[in-house]
Amino acid sequence: MHRRRFLERTLGAGAGAFGASALAGAGAPRALADQPTDSAPEAGVDALPAGRAEHCIFLWLGGGACQIDTWDPKRRGDPRTKTPGSDYDAIDTAIPSAKVCEHLHRSAPLLDRAVLLRSVWHDVIDEHAAAVNRMHTGRPTSGTVVYPSIGSVVAHEKKPVDDTVPPYVIMGYPNLTRGPGFLGARHGYFYLTDTELGPAGLKPPPGITTARRARREGLLRLLCERYREESGDAGSIRDYADASERAFRLAGPQFLGVFELGREPAALRTAYGSEFGQRCLLARRLVERGVRFVEVAHNLNFINGTGWDTHNEGQANQHLLIAELDSAFSSLLWDLEDKKLLEKTLIVISTEFGRPSGFDGRGGRGHQSSAFSVVLAGGGLRTGQVVGETDDLGKSITRDPVAVPDLFATIYHALGIDPLKELYAGDRPVPITDQGRVVRRLFG
Repeated sequence: MHRRRFLERTLGAGAGAFGASALAGAGAPRALADQPTDSAPEAGVDALPAGRAEHCIFLWLGGGACQIDTWDPKRRGDPRTKTPGSDYDAIDTAIPSAKVCEHLHRSAPLLDRAVLLRSVWHDVIDEHAAAVNRMHTGRPTSGTVVYPSIGSVVAHEKKPVDDTVPPYVIMGYPNLTRGPGFLGARHGYFYLTDTELGPAGLKPPPGITTARRARREGLLRLLCERYREESGDAGSIRDYADASERAFRLAGPQFLGVFELGREPAALRTAYGSEFGQRCLLARRLVERGVRFVEVAHNLNFINGTGWDTHNEGQANQHLLIAELDSAFSSLLWDLEDKKLLEKTLIVISTEFGRPSGFDGRGGRGHQSSAFSVVLAGGGLRTGQVVGETDDLGKSITRDPVAVPDLFATIYHALGIDPLKELYAGDRPVPITDQGRVVRRLFG
C-alpha cells in the first residue's frame, strides 16, 4: 500500500485536515485553505472511475497568457487610461453562463468538449524559467534530484504503442524543464523543428541504400559492444546505443510518413491556420500514429513582438495570438472528434502563470501566479463545466483553488496513470506528484 493511501485510511478526517494545513503553509489563499474542495480524495483515487485517455496534446502558451483576456473575462478595462480589466469584450460559450474573450469565437461554441480551470495557482511570480519548470514538472526545483517533465512521466508510464514511433514529441523549445530528469534518457523527448520535412537527422544521405545502412548499423553495434566490454562504462554506452537503435527504427516510412501534411485536405489545413495551427495538425497525426505525449509551443513566431509575455507594447497585438490559438484549438477539437480520437486524447492548454488586470506604463501587463487559467478538453472527462472562480478582476481565487500538483494529479489520472504512484531516483522513492489531489468532478 502506498504511504498516502495508508494515511488516508488510517487517519480519516485527520488526514484531510493535515492536507489543508499543508496547503495553507505552501502559500494557498488563506481564506480558502480550510474550505473543502472536490479534489479532496475522501476515498482515494481507487474510488474514481479510471481515466480513459491514451494520448495527450499539450498546447504551451509560453510567456504567461492573461487569463482575463482569454478564458476568464472580467469587466472591460482600458490600457490607455490604465483602467484595470479585460482588454476585450466577452462572448457566450457552449457552457451555460460561462463567457470567454471575443477573439475565441470559434472555440466558444465547442467548449462543451472542454473544462475551464479558472483557479490554478502557484507561488512563482517573477521568474519565467522557474514558473515554466513548475508547470512542466509539477514541483519546485530541488538541489538533490532533477525531476522529470510531465511528458517524460507519461512516456515512462504509458510506454510506446510500438517501436516505430517515439512516445514523447516536442515542437517548441527543448530544455531541461521538458527533460526526463532521473527517469533517464530513454524517456526523453523527440524534438521537431519542421512540420513539412520532418526530422532531417533521421534521413540517410543520398546514395545510402537500405543494405548499406544496415551494414553501418551492424558496425556501430559491434563498436558499442567492444567499448562497453573494454571500458566498463555500461550505463552511458547503453543509453547511447538505445538512442541509436530507436533512431534507426524511427527512420522507417511508418513514422516519416506522418510528416506528409500535404495528404490532408486543403480546407482542413486552412482551418488550422498559421504555423502553430499546422503544428497542431501534425500533433493530431502523431497521436493518430500512436505518440503518447505531444507538446506544441505557441511562442515561436512572436507576431505581436513579445509572444504571451505581454509587457509594454506586446499587449496591443495580443489579439493576434489569441486568434491563432482559436483557429488551431477549434480545428483540433473538430479534427480529433471526426477521427474518433477526442475521447482518448486529452488536450491541455497551459502557460507558466497569468497576468494582472492592471496595465503598466506603456499599456502592457505584468506577471501573476495567484490565479490563472488552464483548459482541459476531451480525454474522456466530464466536460462542459467550469472549475473555480476568481474575484471581480481575476486577481484572487474565491472558490475551489487548484494547486499545480492537483492539476498534474488530474492529468495523470485522466491518462490512466496512478497519481499516488512512486517513481525511483536510484533507490530513492519519489511520489509521481507533489501530494496532488485529483479534481474529482471531472470523472464519472
